Amino acid sequence: MIVGFIGLGIMGKPMSKNILKAGYKLVVYNRSAPAVNELVSLGAIRADSPMKVAEKCDAIITMLPNSPEVREVCLGENGIIKGAKPGTTVIDMSSIDPNETKAIGADLEKKNISMLDAPVSGGEPKAIDGTLSVMVGGNKEDFDKFYDLLMTMASSVVYVGNLGSGNVAKLANQVIVAVNIAAVSEALALAKKNGADPKLVYEAIRGGLAGSTVLDAKAPMMLAHDFKPGFRMELHIKDLNNVINAANATNADVPLSSKVLDMMKSLQEEGYGKEDHSALFRYFE
Repeated sequence: MIVGFIGLGIMGKPMSKNILKAGYKLVVYNRSAPAVNELVSLGAIRADSPMKVAEKCDAIITMLPNSPEVREVCLGENGIIKGAKPGTTVIDMSSIDPNETKAIGADLEKKNISMLDAPVSGGEPKAIDGTLSVMVGGNKEDFDKFYDLLMTMASSVVYVGNLGSGNVAKLANQVIVAVNIAAVSEALALAKKNGADPKLVYEAIRGGLAGSTVLDAKAPMMLAHDFKPGFRMELHIKDLNNVINAANATNADVPLSSKVLDMMKSLQEEGYGKEDHSALFRYFE
């Protein structure tokens, strides 16, 4: 199997390295050259456009910022659709609007190109060590066919339903994370403003029902005012905008997501958008 990889950013570059380590033949494309050069030095094959990637590959993975970029790479003038053979599969591992996933998949299907949406959770550290969590939507036969490929980048790969379901699961994940970060921020700020040591409050509650992965990952960052990004706030804003889009398309009510999105946008306007999403603590301070 020859695999294509388009989008060698913070996540895509380490993910593609893990595919190479697993022994797959890999063809890569990225708009900026340094990441491509690095992958080529490790044994990957360079391509000059998404179309050229598609001409060489049986499966093409995309890891891109948002829906417009995925649409352009898949369906644009030099897109995958122009070079892919019938029977090719696109595995989009970006986090985008599930309604766009379905629309892009429908256009690819007209050329007998199948699509899986397989967004990830875990951030750069887990992309580097190959322990991402992947949630996958699409045809179950395609999922089974590419399960081993996906596991080269992950510790968990779970099938969640038809095309678009992967991104629905990722949006659900992002809602839960965002609301948890807001709750931790509010609680620690409340403790501080009422004269309690927020570090001791954190230690007191982390073993009870309030304990969570988010609490343990983000409370120490808030207490230290260390907002070096693991996941930038501006990216969480993008995800929550996709939550709102998906909710509007289905008449779902998402008041908590809307409120946290407003908080994050206000901080972005103050210049904090490139900080870690735990910088939401600043809002409550």
